[in-house]
Amino acid sequence: MSLPNDPLLLMSVLNTKLRDYYSSLDALCDDLNENRAELEAKLAAIGYRYNDRRNQFVLR
Repeated sequence: MSLPNDPLLLMSVLNTKLRDYYSSLDALCDDLNENRAELEAKLAAIGYRYNDRRNQFVLR
């Protein structure tokens, strides 16, 4: 499955996958062969950052 390009859709899909299937962003990126820095940069552009304690992207 390819991830959406739209940042808001991307955030929603990532948070759902993190909640349902992955214990961390690193695990998700490894499994889906995604670049963590690129995902974080895309979501930072709309004000979201990854919170490892909550295992989700949250508004800053």
